[in-house]
Amino acid sequence: MRIVLFVLLALACFNAFAQTGDYPDYRSKKELFSRIIEKDIRSDIASFSMAGIDESVGKLPLKTLPITGFGTDYITFAGDNIEVKITAAPFDKAKHKLGFYEEKYLVKIDNKPYFGDYGKVPRTTINNVMVVINKDTVAIPATAFNDLHNPIFSFYDKGVQKTQNKVYLSADGHKIYVYMLKREDGGSYEVTWVIQDKKYVKRVVDFGFLK
Repeated sequence: MRIVLFVLLALACFNAFAQTGDYPDYRSKKELFSRIIEKDIRSDIASFSMAGIDESVGKLPLKTLPITGFGTDYITFAGDNIEVKITAAPFDKAKHKLGFYEEKYLVKIDNKPYFGDYGKVPRTTINNVMVVINKDTVAIPATAFNDLHNPIFSFYDKGVQKTQNKVYLSADGHKIYVYMLKREDGGSYEVTWVIQDKKYVKRVVDFGFLK
């Protein structure tokens, strides 16, 4: 599977401009996989992410948490005294300031770029990422997910419901990686939320691949 993904990724490019070339892409590159400086986190994320596939050779797969449920607006995982839930809600454009390029392409929401069918008004938005470890809830700020839109928690393949989202556990037992992939015709995005010792550390966001 990863060989197929590698071929697809090799054919794609990370562009500085939007998918169609008709409007600018203001999405930040500060959170890209290539910008990760922590060697242990970078090594772990390389083992499962699309952006890190070039560095994944020879790495052992990380343990994953079992999926306990998913639907159109949520996905849940549980195991090893860890619970994870990602939820989405309809995007209410009336509650946001929408910034259009040439009055046609949406490029900013509330004066910030966003992820998820960039250039179009989102249909849904992630409204919460919950991580509970040994009954302690990890505080994850809204800024870690409120610019992520149109998530896909599951899909059907030959009549079987599947998901590309996972929760990975580091070999040292200190880190949890909550991973979500959103495929898009114009260029997909992926996000990994990093939890270490019951604290939210950062997120890693890559975009513009698998067109």
